[in-house]
Amino acid sequence: MSSSPGRLTAVLALAGVVVAVMQTLMVPLLADLPSLLHSDSSDTAWVITITLLTGAVATPVLGRLGDMYGKRRMMLVALSLQVAGSLVCGLTTALLPMMIGRGLQGFAIGAIPLGISIMRDELPPERLGGAVGLMSSSLGIGGAFALPVAALVAEHFNWHILFLGAAALGLVSLVLIVLVVPESAVRSPGRFDLPGAIGLSAALVCLLLAISKGGDWGWGSTRTLGFGGAAVVLFVAWGFLQLRTAEPLVDLRTTARRPVLLTNLTSIMVGFALYATQLVPPQLLQLPSATGYGLGLSMVVAGLCVAPSGLLMMAMSPLAARLIAARGPKVSLLCGITVLGAGYGLGLTLMGAGWQMAIFSAMAGAGVGLAYAAMPSLIMSAVPATETAAANGLNTLMRSIGTSSSSAVVGMVLAGMTIDFGGTPVPSLDGFRTTFLIGCAACVAALLIAFFIPGRARPAETLLLGVVRSPRGVLEGAAVTLISKDGQQTGTTSTDVSGRYSLNIPDGEHVLVCSAAGFQPEAAPVSGPGEVDFTLSATGAITGTVGVAGALLIATDERGEVAGSVTSRADGSFQLPGLLPGRYALAVARRGYRTAAVPVRVGDGPVRCELVLVPEDVTVTN
Repeated sequence: MSSSPGRLTAVLALAGVVVAVMQTLMVPLLADLPSLLHSDSSDTAWVITITLLTGAVATPVLGRLGDMYGKRRMMLVALSLQVAGSLVCGLTTALLPMMIGRGLQGFAIGAIPLGISIMRDELPPERLGGAVGLMSSSLGIGGAFALPVAALVAEHFNWHILFLGAAALGLVSLVLIVLVVPESAVRSPGRFDLPGAIGLSAALVCLLLAISKGGDWGWGSTRTLGFGGAAVVLFVAWGFLQLRTAEPLVDLRTTARRPVLLTNLTSIMVGFALYATQLVPPQLLQLPSATGYGLGLSMVVAGLCVAPSGLLMMAMSPLAARLIAARGPKVSLLCGITVLGAGYGLGLTLMGAGWQMAIFSAMAGAGVGLAYAAMPSLIMSAVPATETAAANGLNTLMRSIGTSSSSAVVGMVLAGMTIDFGGTPVPSLDGFRTTFLIGCAACVAALLIAFFIPGRARPAETLLLGVVRSPRGVLEGAAVTLISKDGQQTGTTSTDVSGRYSLNIPDGEHVLVCSAAGFQPEAAPVSGPGEVDFTLSATGAITGTVGVAGALLIATDERGEVAGSVTSRADGSFQLPGLLPGRYALAVARRGYRTAAVPVRVGDGPVRCELVLVPEDVTVTN
């Protein structure tokens, strides 16, 4: 069914919220995981780590598969795995099944960049900015709203309900995507780079294990240094392999473009800065007031105090869209980072009451909303449409690496700056303030990098559209390739069920080539945006002789429809071109000869058929 832009945006944003719920529902359970899963704390920490690892691996892989085989299809795969993982977690009390379930849930993180890429393919330009901002911020929005609900359930009901509820939300999202979201016709056909996927996965696993477990293993331990060193070696080897692969998992040449590279580096720093806004307020709000700085609030009330961050992220989406349309995504990114940094600075003095933490959370949400809305726009303006899912997936991965790095640093700071409270070490007020200062420093670093991102310029690419037809109607699955004047392929896609295609065309002169099995290829020169339609002629033909001139030959297909006709030449030969592959009945008629018919199977080329007409018997009647 066709869907309006508003309905499409709502359904895709809901998928992002479902992913956020999956991540947030663990927060109220963290302290109780050892008793809930009957394991020690070092083992139960893997319940969090495994989701981080699978999400990091799945995001770029699903992005590339989405560009190749369909973004909607891969989004359904990601959410289906999330539902399966939620059900596993909701039905177990053992550590190993919980780790398996959380690992499956991690695949859902890849749905965010896939949804953003679908928006680029399907939404009109005037609706794209706000929709992308909403989708990009959906993780924060869903997390802010899910935290108090998850806390309420964890405090008063069976904790398994959290996972079963996440499974139900995932099923709702799956059904809505099937009903509302169309499959994009923008594809990048080719062969999947399996060695590249394995190499990137291994490198990411080593890097994230070193970052996330370094605090437990010791930052100078052999295990941490070993995984860190292995990550460096694997990333170098993987990059070398990608540069020498015809169809790489990640196009490093595109990634090295200044707008893409600097945006990804900025994403790391913003992701780093974001983490403290999620970790510090709940802890400070829940610490006993007897510490002298804790506010002694319940988990539910603490969740409500940080909920304004989600409200402001949602409110910033349309504002960011207008700002991007008027001044460009770089301005929105700089404004967002500035607001987030100012929030950290103000937060140093807003630690004395719940409403003060709510103000800090609101400022952080506003800053993140503006920044996250700009990042996909910066990425998509610098890469071809056929690579948007992979490019956005890599950008999402950069944010995750920043968040994971911040988790390790913030965790180390809070663990090292404590006071004794009733025989238990708890983070000190200086520790919280140091964390805020680190977040502010990350914002300064992000600003310095973002200043060097190229400003708004005339779009380097515009859209080329068209329809491909055959003699029988529109043609699905036809390959459409754009080739530059120096012979380089600059874009490729295939037609959808309605025969339509769309490609981004860079500046300059190009040749557009259209081909399909069983049809004669066609080409057309293009030098800018517009519409170019093709009508492909079938390459199948029947040739041969009938032995007499002037015989009428008629080919009918399996439906009984006439596919073509011709009259034999003076030498009795004939050629019946333009036939699609299939089975035909070839009938021959000539006055004075018996009518004949033979079955003929036509492939991609000509098939020869020799016929001999028999004269009619003459009967004289008086």
